[in-house]
Amino acid sequence: MITSYKTRFFHLAVLLAVCTSALFAHSAAQTTEEILTEVAEKLAQRDFFTALELFDSLNPEDAQNPEILVMRASILNSAGRPTEARAMANRVIAVEPENTDALMVIADAALLEGNDRERRSILDRIIRIEPDNARALINLGKISLNAGNLRVAANHFDRVLAANPNHGEALVARAMVHRFSREPIPAERLLNRAVVMYPRWASPLQERARLYRSAGFLADALEDLRRASILDPQNSWIAVDLGLTLKELNRREEALDEFIRAANLDPHNFLAFIYSASLRGQFGDFEGAMRDYETLTRIRPDYFFAFEGLGMLRMRNHDWAGARDAFLEAYRQAPTEFSYALLATVNWMRAVNQTDPRRFLAQVLRTAPRDSLEHAMLRLFHDLRGDLDIAIRIESEPNLNTRSSMLFYLAHFHDIRGNTNLANRYFLMVRDLNRVGTLEWRLNEWILEERGFSVPAQAPGAEAGERG
Repeated sequence: MITSYKTRFFHLAVLLAVCTSALFAHSAAQTTEEILTEVAEKLAQRDFFTALELFDSLNPEDAQNPEILVMRASILNSAGRPTEARAMANRVIAVEPENTDALMVIADAALLEGNDRERRSILDRIIRIEPDNARALINLGKISLNAGNLRVAANHFDRVLAANPNHGEALVARAMVHRFSREPIPAERLLNRAVVMYPRWASPLQERARLYRSAGFLADALEDLRRASILDPQNSWIAVDLGLTLKELNRREEALDEFIRAANLDPHNFLAFIYSASLRGQFGDFEGAMRDYETLTRIRPDYFFAFEGLGMLRMRNHDWAGARDAFLEAYRQAPTEFSYALLATVNWMRAVNQTDPRRFLAQVLRTAPRDSLEHAMLRLFHDLRGDLDIAIRIESEPNLNTRSSMLFYLAHFHDIRGNTNLANRYFLMVRDLNRVGTLEWRLNEWILEERGFSVPAQAPGAEAGERG
């Protein structure tokens, strides 16, 4: 991944040098150079607040210089203040409507605000003013790349490389298109050039590592990522890539350390929390896994697998109401996943009483396919009768994953109604089917372990929250 903040810092540094040069052509105020130098130092430390405060020390004439205003607006974007950045850039555009640096500030502000339409419109405007504007072309290429339009993305990057064959961002981005197009040889060729030409830049190494990892060359990928991490130790995405590579090498303890480091570096890096939660669960750190899932539900509330994982761990802790709420949210976001509806029902009945979720079940029954086992199981929990008929249907079910899952819910039906011995029999039948990849398998193992049934040696299945 090409990290946008690194790109922004590079352009800020260039802009800073231009500003300093331009100002000293007409200003004798030596303090201006000193202030801008200190701004650059604070930017290198990512101390945006102090960097912005330093502009207040400039004399009024220099402070209104268009180059200074654009640089200040760019820093406002980096500080996560796009509204102020946009207002300052518009002051420049009102006087210089074709100032492409100011327009780029507005495009960056639109990116931060999630306004993709405006961002593309501003970038197209920049291209009309400067057809070979590398920043605008690369940003347009990334938009196409994210949309899966590889041909258009390649065209944008190729235009940059035609004007400057050694443009670092374009080399890395074009290599990424080659990787997605399953063209490893030209991708590696471009990345090798970028690594040689920009030995202090982490992105070419990170992208080459992704290329090597996708081809199964894990040792080479790990070497590149170690080098990239030294060059850019604060980059949480490099830490995630390191964790994934170590995980594939079955070095799970080291992988977890990298995922935790990534989460500490960037508390909004959702992938770091997904993988750390999964590994914590595998290592038996269920409280740590639960904290990670809770964080995920805050930073990515649309990621329903986080609610799945949270619900499973709350269920393990007998937090029936909390588990019910988590599974209800997962079902709300994934209304065709009837396992979530059944899990919400099981926990609802344990938390309150056996008839409380009937209205919810009546709604779900209207959407479940009438001839499906899921519909029959939902009906069982709604009517609280008909368990013999559904047991016969489960026994003849040819899909072993479905059979295993439905046995799990049938076990809960009897357990809630006090038929513990029959429930245990069904829980053990779920184990015997050994459908490790199902959502219910891990829950079933926890129940059997809690009830004193020995747990056989078994490689763990996919953890909740990582399935997506």
